Amino acid sequence: MKIERHSFGKTEDGMAVDLYTLTNDHEVSVQITNYGGIVTLILVPDKNENLGDVVLGFDNLEGYLQNNPYFGCIIGRYGNRLARGKFKLNGKNYSLATNNEPNHLHGGIKGFDKVVWSAKEIKNKDTIGLELTYLSADGEEGYPGNLSIMVIYALTNDNMLRIDYEANTDQPTIVNLTNHSYFNLKDAGATSILDHELTLDADYFTPVDKTLIPTGELRPVAGTPFDFRKPIKVGDWIGADDEQIKIGRGYDHNFALNGKAGELRLIGKLRESTTGRVMEIWTTEPGIQLYSGNFLDGSITGKNGTVYYYRHGLCLETQHYPDSPNQANFPSTILNPTEKYKTTTVYKFLVE
Repeated sequence: MKIERHSFGKTEDGMAVDLYTLTNDHEVSVQITNYGGIVTLILVPDKNENLGDVVLGFDNLEGYLQNNPYFGCIIGRYGNRLARGKFKLNGKNYSLATNNEPNHLHGGIKGFDKVVWSAKEIKNKDTIGLELTYLSADGEEGYPGNLSIMVIYALTNDNMLRIDYEANTDQPTIVNLTNHSYFNLKDAGATSILDHELTLDADYFTPVDKTLIPTGELRPVAGTPFDFRKPIKVGDWIGADDEQIKIGRGYDHNFALNGKAGELRLIGKLRESTTGRVMEIWTTEPGIQLYSGNFLDGSITGKNGTVYYYRHGLCLETQHYPDSPNQANFPSTILNPTEKYKTTTVYKFLVE
């Protein structure tokens, strides 16, 4: 197993950025840049033992600086949406940027996806990894408290990419971290993901209003286009005459995962039949956002000159629920100084 580091360029304000390549004993590799903690490449075998990339992204830093719809990055301080950019904590009202009118999205104008993280290489007997750290100052993007964050990406010889998130704060705040990789197990975004077969262990999802904010309801998936409890193709119901599908322009919804939050458990599986590639999703989180690439429109040219058209990638973002600080019945995203934020997500790559 090995780690290689190369220069990836500089940010607009002159900060040096590196690209790290983690490669295991089976030649499976993951590339990560310390700009935004972005996963730029995941190279895994197909059923014929041919290695292929399975995530969307750019060949160079410039693409991520100029035209990135959150490809592969760490999302924070709060992943997903907060209604009208507002929340109340311990009786005090906070106002954040409404960068996804009329709501706050993915940490604001300069979230964790747009900062340069400190990086440290990790080498153990059975894993190699990258430890990324960042201090989000009190008041950054309107959030209270100095938040110290550590994210560890680790690649194993079992072809697992494990992501561990940790954070602590000196004031009460809210935290909801995730990774925003766009997956396409067939060809890294050259064609549609509608034939990908998805399974999610979720009996309920959280319907949304017209601005994609949860209504507060936990709605059973049974009898709806959101029932992925048995494997179905993503495209089977994505065009259904269903109000939630129409609002999301497809899938852009949070699923309430079964099992005990806080325990690492298998909650989903993505399969692409022509390549035989399979990705298992394991997480300690209570929710996952399925986003079917509804806003990809052919305006972005990514790696190797690939044009990313409508629904050529999908996201499976493990998370706490969107807008939780404003929803009393949702799992809490409050972090206090006496507590440690700690979550884990694993993407395991297999061949069938």
